Amino acid sequence: MAAKDYTALNIKVLKGLEAVRKRPTMYIGGVGERGLHHLIYEVVDNSIDEALAGFCNRIDITINDDGSVSIEDNGRGIPVDIHKESNVPALQVVMTVLHAGGKFDDKTYKVSGGLHGVGVSAVNALASLMDVRVFKNGNIYHQTYAKGIPQKDMEVIGKTDKTGTLITFKPDSSIFETVVFNFEYLSVRLRELAFLNKGLTITLDDKNTMKSHNFCYDGGIVSFVSFLNEGKKVLFNKPIYIFGTKDKIEFEVSIQYNDSYQENILSFANNINTIEGGTHLSGFKTALTRTVNNYIKTINALKNEKISPQGSDIREGLTAVISVKIPDPQFEGQTKTKLQNSDIDGLINSVVGEKLLEFFEENPNEAKTIANKAILGARSREAARKARELTRRKTVLESGSLPGKLADCTWREPEKTELLLVEGDSAGGSAKQGRDRNFQAVLPLWGKMLNTEKARIDRVLNNDKIQPIIMAIGAGIGEEFDISKLRYHKIIIMADADIDGAHIATLLLTFFFRYMRPLVENGNIYIAKPPLYLIKKGRTKQYAYTDKERDDILNQMDRRGISIQRYKGLGEMNPEQLWETTLDPNYRILISVKIDDAIEADRMFTILMGDEVEPRRKFIQENAHYVSNLDID
Repeated sequence: MAAKDYTALNIKVLKGLEAVRKRPTMYIGGVGERGLHHLIYEVVDNSIDEALAGFCNRIDITINDDGSVSIEDNGRGIPVDIHKESNVPALQVVMTVLHAGGKFDDKTYKVSGGLHGVGVSAVNALASLMDVRVFKNGNIYHQTYAKGIPQKDMEVIGKTDKTGTLITFKPDSSIFETVVFNFEYLSVRLRELAFLNKGLTITLDDKNTMKSHNFCYDGGIVSFVSFLNEGKKVLFNKPIYIFGTKDKIEFEVSIQYNDSYQENILSFANNINTIEGGTHLSGFKTALTRTVNNYIKTINALKNEKISPQGSDIREGLTAVISVKIPDPQFEGQTKTKLQNSDIDGLINSVVGEKLLEFFEENPNEAKTIANKAILGARSREAARKARELTRRKTVLESGSLPGKLADCTWREPEKTELLLVEGDSAGGSAKQGRDRNFQAVLPLWGKMLNTEKARIDRVLNNDKIQPIIMAIGAGIGEEFDISKLRYHKIIIMADADIDGAHIATLLLTFFFRYMRPLVENGNIYIAKPPLYLIKKGRTKQYAYTDKERDDILNQMDRRGISIQRYKGLGEMNPEQLWETTLDPNYRILISVKIDDAIEADRMFTILMGDEVEPRRKFIQENAHYVSNLDID
């Protein structure tokens, strides 16, 4: 029962870095894998700010074999002189006091990504141990901390002729769900930072796996666009580059078209990935739409057609990177996912429009290619509109209408239900009989699935293999997709454990990634892992999901009287076996499909499902040795 009185005695004041340890999610976004890696990003951001200020051209990150991580830069080094207000070295202030740093005026850092001064001190609070070495004034200054508390006074431990800062920390295992750093996960952000800071070298070394990366791109965001378009057929070879500056604001834009039907625009503000866009993105889109449409009118490309390309038509097949550097950026909250500076919109709109027009006048072939791409996009949109109207008349996309092959569940709460997309009518029949009808809906898939990587949305809408999936999920498709209308919160792909099954799963994942991407981003998609073997001896039976599991089971049993059944597909299982292995939530194995690296995911779908053969051949050659189960019968 709550206390009746509410007085000053009820007010708790958290001193120093206690607040960070009490509520870490407020400062780093979570205590899972994302929050763990965010610790490194906070420290690296300080080094990036030194690079932006022109004092650093190298950052080295090392994952050590004791579970710690080290970040070293060759910048000016954290100040070590006595801070007048605190009467302790500035290093200790920076490391132990929230909202303390050199980023609250425009003198130390003209441009900075870390604006709140909570970064490195928050990392210190959440580290069981932290060791800081500053190379400055010919000396090596040293101080150690435990859970944010200094373990000794700062001291000079040697001489040096270099400058910079070396921070080594070990995350507190009592705070985080995992304290194991992921090399690939880190590579995503570090590669991105290297692209955004032309000429900056960023290295990553993992002493546990012996993996290493050296990122340095002299082409900056032009190299970034070329990287994003690897494996795609580009419509012109060299990306367009636009640079503009005004009132201490700098921005750069690089764009290039490919022959796909998706747009891929990345926007950044002070190196921060603004995944929700903002004024820099809206200014770019407005300028692009206006300039391309004006050019189309100038060359009379539409003639008597009664269509006019919209923004989405003009961005079809576009790859672009927008990066702005702003002295005083305004973001929506601590997450910094959306830029709000109102003056950025007009600046980018004006300069991009002007520079694009110059490019079109000087490069008529490329300009006509872009114009024709936009016109084809407009025609496709019109065809898709007609397809939607037709399918709605057929009640295909109506929320109240369900496909004939769907065996729906009885529960109506989406968060409690799941849709099983099952390869083949035979397996579909077993799944319908073996499932729990309360929460499991079954939709059998048949025939050859459309490769949506090579198809516009009008073809997708008209495809009789995909229509039932759209209809069953009930949330629409493409720009009209509304995840709040999702009929099932778990969508599980159940395909055979062979090459054909893997192909079907990849086709479905491609469709979800390209036309229902929020499902993948929100973790609604799963892949079921059926067993490869049924091992029986008398009335005893066990399932094995790998060859090793099969061998381990056999080694534990007297082999006399044992029978081994190798499943070629889900259709070979009866309803009871399918429930025991693949449907029962208590025992089944589900692989959760998530996007940790959207850029790499986009490239993988392009490589695996796109038109270009050579990138796919190279991928197969480089990864063939990872294959453990290859069915070539």
